[in-house]
Amino acid sequence: MEKHLFLGDEAIAQAAIDAGISGVYAYPGTPSTEITEFIQHSPLAREKGIHSRWSTNEKTALETALGMSYAGKRALCCMKHVGLNVAADCFMNAAMSGVNGGLILVTADDPSMHSSQNEQDNRVYGNFAMIPVFEPSSQQEAYDMVYEGFELSERLGYPILLRITTRMAHSRAGVIRRPEKPENPLNCPADGRQRFILLPALARKRYQALLEKQSSFVEASENSSYNCYLDAPDKKLGILTTGIAFNYLKENYPDGFVNPVLKICQYPLPRKQVEQLVEECDEILVLEEGFPVVEEQLKGFLGKGVVVHGRLDGTLPRAGELNPDMVGKALGKEIRNYYAMPEVVEQRPPALCQGCGHRDLFEALNEVIREYEGAKVFGDIGCYTLGALPPFRAIDTCIDMGAAITMAKGAADAGVFPAIGVIGDSTFTHSGMTGLLDCVNEKSNVTIVISDNETTAMTGGQDSAGTGRLEAICIGLGVDPAHVRVMIPLKKHFEEMKAVIREEIEYPGVSVLIPTRECIQTLTRKKKESKKQ
Repeated sequence: MEKHLFLGDEAIAQAAIDAGISGVYAYPGTPSTEITEFIQHSPLAREKGIHSRWSTNEKTALETALGMSYAGKRALCCMKHVGLNVAADCFMNAAMSGVNGGLILVTADDPSMHSSQNEQDNRVYGNFAMIPVFEPSSQQEAYDMVYEGFELSERLGYPILLRITTRMAHSRAGVIRRPEKPENPLNCPADGRQRFILLPALARKRYQALLEKQSSFVEASENSSYNCYLDAPDKKLGILTTGIAFNYLKENYPDGFVNPVLKICQYPLPRKQVEQLVEECDEILVLEEGFPVVEEQLKGFLGKGVVVHGRLDGTLPRAGELNPDMVGKALGKEIRNYYAMPEVVEQRPPALCQGCGHRDLFEALNEVIREYEGAKVFGDIGCYTLGALPPFRAIDTCIDMGAAITMAKGAADAGVFPAIGVIGDSTFTHSGMTGLLDCVNEKSNVTIVISDNETTAMTGGQDSAGTGRLEAICIGLGVDPAHVRVMIPLKKHFEEMKAVIREEIEYPGVSVLIPTRECIQTLTRKKKESKKQ
């Protein structure tokens, strides 16, 4: 059969289309963004009328996907790992309510923090919610897991978490597609009020049902084709490996495994296979990308006397991605560090694009805040976070989406003046609006800058939910219209910008400055497209 060269993200997207989804819901976040973009640009998806508009944030994305599932349709929801923190409220409770139409939530984890502020492993969330988790070791498995996963979700009656990592998301391999399935008919659940109203009396029943379903989840893992026991003669060491780490193990054994290997790509842990590995082998080595999730579980349910090696005992590094060299070293092999970065290669720090409006903002802001001893600027997640680096050094904090506004408020409450928050347009609508409402309600002495480049630039220029509406949103939240100031961040307006910033810092209340100029990258792309036409 014909093979298609797909990124891991693209394999997931194509599988969802082929499996008959009716909608994909997501907020852009590397390394998950390409899943939704693939569906948006797919002629087949357009022909089928699959919903693929970006959501305002991950919470709204998952809640909307759950609503589509309630109606009996299949829905895909995608986000990067930290996005699940935003969607956690719905996620945990969707594990209680269960689903009607199949629902798969893709979380793209980022070990080594290539483009993230932490490297959390969302298999922990899967265990927390007590639902099935898939973790593919190849692009073909990623495709197959999604294609089959919707049916499994409907059969079990619960959402499925698909966990991938950066290397899986952004590497390519040949993938064989399967026949297209039709979309599910509209079919709301007959027992919907008993399942989807989580009042305490009903929620207690749903929790008990979830507990009783655990044996079915384990049975599904034990019978899964994605979990396999590969026997070998040397029983001194048994190797348990998960997801993409299986590939690093294979690279160390080009002629075949000499130790028994248990490959796990579906959770909960398949207990029978795990117990077989432990009974047959003297010691266990756990190879997993991310947190020592399996390693901790093994030590928890296998009891004393079982020697387990992995990230917890220093056999493997506790932080960062694995690679074949690290795995080879853990196996006791002589390693030549093929995957080490040569000394001649120097990391190039990221920088704001030449011509970026954020540059003009930070230059003006820096000049003004030099006039104020003790001024603090609270940053947020986006391109403008690069304002923390030279030559600007204009930002004092960057914690999570929306924290620029709320941290500025907290600092102002503590007596810091001026307390300035810098946030982007997409991040403001994602999770900054509620913080601004807190500021309005308490008449906080803060100056909030919404640096508007009219797109979600950090992840490639996706639509921004507030484009053209930021001023109205701020006024609607209660900010005095006289102190919602729109500026054009260009050199010719430099002195005017400084004057406006200074005026609003001096205003003893909530001020919002909106420097607006289209992202130089999206503008360049638009000009190129117009020339083609």
